[in-house]
Amino acid sequence: MRILLTNDDGIFAPGLAAIYKQLIHLGEVLVVAPADSQSGASHAVTFFEPLACAKADIGGLFSGFAVYGSPADCVKLAVIQLHKDPIDLVVAGINNGANVGINVYYSGTVAAAMEAAFLGIPSVAMSLAAEKEMDFDGAAEHCIDVLERLGPLKARDVINVNVPLLSRGDPKGIRVVAQATSGFHEYYIPQGDDEARTLFQLAGGGHRRELLPVDTTALAEGFITVTPLRPDMTDHAKIEPMKSQFSNDARHRSRGTL
Repeated sequence: MRILLTNDDGIFAPGLAAIYKQLIHLGEVLVVAPADSQSGASHAVTFFEPLACAKADIGGLFSGFAVYGSPADCVKLAVIQLHKDPIDLVVAGINNGANVGINVYYSGTVAAAMEAAFLGIPSVAMSLAAEKEMDFDGAAEHCIDVLERLGPLKARDVINVNVPLLSRGDPKGIRVVAQATSGFHEYYIPQGDDEARTLFQLAGGGHRRELLPVDTTALAEGFITVTPLRPDMTDHAKIEPMKSQFSNDARHRSRGTL
């Protein structure tokens, strides 16, 4: 199996090295990752200017390509240009910090997995809840266990995996749950600067309350969360009702032109 490994914390991030050491037991691992941190880059892509790329050696553990762009850039460039042979699986991570709830939309890690889906390749995004001492090696063992238990993935499958705080002990288990969408309790703190401008620092607390079991609550309870995502954002249930609304409008417009 040919596995493309990327992340959004940068090619030198310890989380990427930790999962690399586990993935090499499953197949050939190709590393194409950002040259520096791209956390919060979401699904940005570079197209107004050339995309720079250089070979990088990571402490003798592996060599790969450092891309001066976003995680989505890395996947796109790797699949289309850097590696001509087919990629069987894309792994993004292990991210320094959880990617659950609405953070899924902001995450460069998840965006890399989504880009793989756009290109017809199954993918898994992997993240570890943030704390002062990050046990990426321990998280990698849990992530590989989840990956192996997932079994063969189909083209365009996107799986989002999050490991809870490991300082509290081993995870309580694995929960397959939906993505939370209620967001955070957030606010801005106004600040001044030397140029008489007002700066606004985003701050906030925990997630808002959720009525159903979701990734945010399950992760906080100490479970590994597994959430299947999809690149199709269409609300299919609304297609037919909306068609009827606009078909009536089309008839009215056609009558007016006669």
